Amino acid sequence: MPHAERATTLGALRASGHEHRPVRTEIRDNLLAKMRSGEPRFPGIVGFDATVLPALERALLAGHDLVLLGERGQGKTRLMRTVAQLLDEWTPVVDGCEINDHPYAPVCTRCQRLHAELGDDLPVAWKHRSERYSEKLATPDTSVGDLIGDIDPIKVAEGRTLGDPETVHFGLVPRTNRGIFAINELPDLAERIQVSLLNVLEERDIQVRGYVLRLPLDVLLVASANPEDYTNRGRIITPLKDRFGAEIRTHYPLELDDEVGVVRQEANLAAPVPEFLLEVLARFTRHVRESPAVDARSGVSARFGIAAAETTAASALRRSAITGETPAVARVCDLPPTVESLLGKVEFEVDEEGREAEILTHLLRRAIVETFRQRLGASDLRGLLEKFDEGLVVESGDLVPGHRLLEQVGPLPGLSHIMAQLGVDEGDETPSLAAAALEFALEGLFLNRRISKDSSDEGDVVVYGRS
Repeated sequence: MPHAERATTLGALRASGHEHRPVRTEIRDNLLAKMRSGEPRFPGIVGFDATVLPALERALLAGHDLVLLGERGQGKTRLMRTVAQLLDEWTPVVDGCEINDHPYAPVCTRCQRLHAELGDDLPVAWKHRSERYSEKLATPDTSVGDLIGDIDPIKVAEGRTLGDPETVHFGLVPRTNRGIFAINELPDLAERIQVSLLNVLEERDIQVRGYVLRLPLDVLLVASANPEDYTNRGRIITPLKDRFGAEIRTHYPLELDDEVGVVRQEANLAAPVPEFLLEVLARFTRHVRESPAVDARSGVSARFGIAAAETTAASALRRSAITGETPAVARVCDLPPTVESLLGKVEFEVDEEGREAEILTHLLRRAIVETFRQRLGASDLRGLLEKFDEGLVVESGDLVPGHRLLEQVGPLPGLSHIMAQLGVDEGDETPSLAAAALEFALEGLFLNRRISKDSSDEGDVVVYGRS
């Protein structure tokens, strides 16, 4: 309802017909409503439709706390944050309550006192669902006080006694009461700190130091973990694992289109990168992930392909600034510079030390060849090859503008067909995209040994010609 029409007191809230629902019921009802209406349940999540999301939906419908288990860069954090979209957009709370007590059923000492004193005049505030999700990275220095709570020395100094429950400073978990609390990299949490979550997951309450206090909580707990963390950096203690209702395995995109979709959705591109180059980078990412030279246990994050696309676009923008080429559009010559910048994102096997750049370069070329064969393998490129038979020599490189590339080749019958096969729509044909398509065809012909290529030592100039 509009902000001005929302109830501001307990009496007005009752009169409005508002119904109090536990957070699990709220999520279940909203998820079912989205299912029935056909709305997207988890917007922005790519490649999990037939695998992870059905398991997640079953866990949420069952009201289970859950662990997302998977290698780095599989979208676990994004998925946890998306679950918060299943909460009601606005929910009433007791105004000023640290733990978001519902006005109908306050649980903290302060709110119970105010409820007894004010009755239907109890002030009501409204919280947006974005404020009902909190997240903690499980760093080794995380304490029980951070998660559950501790004595607040300021409140004690104000004159309250140590036994007074109102001297408690609540941690992140109770402050997310009536919401979703997420823990990233749960195994990194010290085992003695994990113990503090046992009551939250089973008895649904918390205990703080020596206080005679068992505060009931209404919170959904979601955690993420890497399978290797169970044996390398830490582990989830057995009693805690037993209390989670569901363990859901995530994975990298299974289909090439999903890999491209992740890069297209997540990359912040400084210049346009044509679809066929995004496909090259998606294949490149998958080849690196599957390479025996790469440590499979560490995984190759989706951020690998995203960073590759962003670096490719940046290379095109650099060329545009130096040469005056407009608009800036990425070409094949912008792909090799990504290799050096991506080395730090991959864990190689020990016996491959010193060959890291060579391995990535080989896998990048393989990705280009496969994309060329997929897109242009059945295309008639005789017009281009005949020009090389006549002695054509083409100089390219990351500082050669596109118009210069087109001028060297001259009129080329079939260039529009090449662009169409590479996914360039007829209305989008521009000289910059034509140059990108032409250079891709040249690189594909070279890698298929139809023409030759010489490169300078620095790699910034390449020359295509006949052997």
